[in-house]
Amino acid sequence: MTVLVTGGAGYIGSHMVLALSDARREVVVLDDLSTGFVGQVPAGVPLVKGDCGDQALVARLIREFGITSIVHFAGSIVVPDSVRDPLGYYFDNTVKSRALIAAAVAGGVRNFIFSSTAAVYGEPEQSPIAETAAMQPISPYGSSKLMTEWMLRDTVAAHDINAVVLRYFNVAGADPAGRSGQSFPRATHLIKLACQAALGQRSHLDVFGQDYPTPDGTCVRDYIHVSDLARAHVLALDHLERGGESLTMNCGYGRGFSVLEVIEAVKRVSGVDFDVRVAPRRAGDPPSLVAATGQIRDRLGFRPERDDLDLIVADALAWELALRERAEAAKPALEAV
Repeated sequence: MTVLVTGGAGYIGSHMVLALSDARREVVVLDDLSTGFVGQVPAGVPLVKGDCGDQALVARLIREFGITSIVHFAGSIVVPDSVRDPLGYYFDNTVKSRALIAAAVAGGVRNFIFSSTAAVYGEPEQSPIAETAAMQPISPYGSSKLMTEWMLRDTVAAHDINAVVLRYFNVAGADPAGRSGQSFPRATHLIKLACQAALGQRSHLDVFGQDYPTPDGTCVRDYIHVSDLARAHVLALDHLERGGESLTMNCGYGRGFSVLEVIEAVKRVSGVDFDVRVAPRRAGDPPSLVAATGQIRDRLGFRPERDDLDLIVADALAWELALRERAEAAKPALEAV
């Protein structure tokens, strides 16, 4: 019962690989390494460099490793980039997912877990957002993920495969043991950027819009620790492997923090009062996204272990410090070349 993790060298995928490895599960990683890193894959876990949309490659991996389940993280995730490059996002997130699903069906894979997003809801009328809320994405990113949800729904109805769709809210933090974290230099996650500002790696931090219909005018998000998110995936996998039915569920904590509240948390944890500036709104940003979490708690028994904003920030800050130390340690070797 081997699990194929696409995007398993990336931020969230690597934490899932760690969780599976910690549980002594057989796992194989498929990653094109465009945003992932070899060093985030645990020793002993096979890493295949390649594209999740390459059906021939996926078919070969299913045969060679006896893949019974696929957990699909690979894709593009930056909302403003999707507005600038919609076709690129539909290709990465929809076309390639279609190819991966087709390979799974052809190869007899029985279980499929898909990394979706709260962006499928767009600007919901009620908060917290239940899974039954209207699907009205306001960015190509959200639309590209919703299309994959539809493909999975129809594939489950037509073939001998079941799927769990997990709609993430804002993922943050890092592995508490320091084995993985958000490493991509161009990542746009608020907590990562704020930690970099606290460490002096950025001259300031931009707040994109302060005129939203929220208590302090800045966007409100539900932040979930990446290790808790990985745990939710393991529970979803266990559910499917026991013969459980297909499900679609939110992944969050059920409470939100504004951008300014997150910045204050980073200042509090780091002890650094860094410069913060107000910038224009970004395209595709809804005012508030907070998850209704009853489904995942009731159906999978999900119980968060790191549901504390300061704890999330502390883990993220520790990871950024580790990255800085590694970069500084590498300088003498680079200068000697």
